[in-house]
Amino acid sequence: MTPAALAWVASFRRYMSTERRLSAHTDKSYARDLAALMKFCDARGIADWSALDSQHIRTFAAHAHAKGLGPRSIQRRLSAVRSFYEFLLREGHSPAARQRRSERVTHNPAHDVRAPKAARRLPHTLDADQMGRLLAIPPGDGLTARDRAIMELLYSSGLRLAELVGLDVTSVDLKDRMVQVLGKGRKTRIVPVGRLAAAALKAWLTERARLVKPDQAALFVGRTGKRLGPRAVQLRVAYWARRQGLGVHVHPHLFRHSFASHLLESSGELRGVQELLGHADISSTQIYTHLDFQHLARIYDATHPRARRKA
Repeated sequence: MTPAALAWVASFRRYMSTERRLSAHTDKSYARDLAALMKFCDARGIADWSALDSQHIRTFAAHAHAKGLGPRSIQRRLSAVRSFYEFLLREGHSPAARQRRSERVTHNPAHDVRAPKAARRLPHTLDADQMGRLLAIPPGDGLTARDRAIMELLYSSGLRLAELVGLDVTSVDLKDRMVQVLGKGRKTRIVPVGRLAAAALKAWLTERARLVKPDQAALFVGRTGKRLGPRAVQLRVAYWARRQGLGVHVHPHLFRHSFASHLLESSGELRGVQELLGHADISSTQIYTHLDFQHLARIYDATHPRARRKA
């Protein structure tokens, strides 16, 4: 690729991180995907982005699949390419781009290219008894109160891990039992906080005051008084799962899956669960209806006279 073509990638990454405010993780993923596309172009002597057509992109995706890349990874890779070309098309009207009309991008070659269909994997959940055992943490020191508040809030409000660690003290309203969350795409939503989670948060705030400096805004902090990171939360959740004798791998997102599954099973309100989870597309929420159906199918197989197996 030409230096000018490489410069467009750098401009795109700056745009995504500053204007779109996407996470560092997403930025790394986009950089990796576009690096793979540049390598593909170099192997075929393609020097500029305007030279790529939809057949090139189909071949690019097919080669990735042949090398063992999964459908979901290919979907993400094509999404990165589509976003990059949307950026090129929009920026192509700038004065600088008019000086290179022969190199101007006129269409998005990835627009109609689709990845192989991925098998829909159902998320794992904890049942109500397992969750109750996990959250039955005995009283302890300040960090135990913190860990209990973290897990109660994850289950009570269905938060993502990044949303949880990004919370400030001012994000929580214990009087009205609400928490304001900054979700994906920098979208804000307000979700309720359950009674037990509110009590756990109140106990943690008392302990937190002994650890932090007055100018620290973070709701959850470590021993040093600094904001708790995602990895620390993962380790603490796994620790308590072992200590409470669950016998299964427990991670923070499992609380979100369990929250959605239990709420949908009890209420049947798909749209409401979508709002609470902050899903832009209801198809992301519908996967939990499959979990509910599995539960009903097991009951049917065990109880219906025409379904029960003979002893």
